Amino acid sequence: MNFEVKDIPKKITPIIEKYKKYNVIAFIVCVAIVFGFLVFKINQYTQIEPSEDAIAEELNTVTRPKIDEKAIEKIQQLEDQNIEVKSLFEQARDNPFSE
Repeated sequence: MNFEVKDIPKKITPIIEKYKKYNVIAFIVCVAIVFGFLVFKINQYTQIEPSEDAIAEELNTVTRPKIDEKAIEKIQQLEDQNIEVKSLFEQARDNPFSE
């Protein structure tokens, strides 16, 4: 058997013509395979949980906000003075999902 580069198109042309009617189906199958692979990888990535070391490292970098005690007292004093606002706070605490 002697293969030459110039004979390759002549030998491939009948094969291409034979399977030309399946191009759309092959394209749809390829797209379905790609989407399936993407869904599989996304599912894998959503199941990954961080290690305890990573959680501890992130917690060490977080700075905790500090609230001034005088500001808290002032807010509570203003809340006690204004009856209308106090009733709004109470209503919001009782039913947080109401409009």
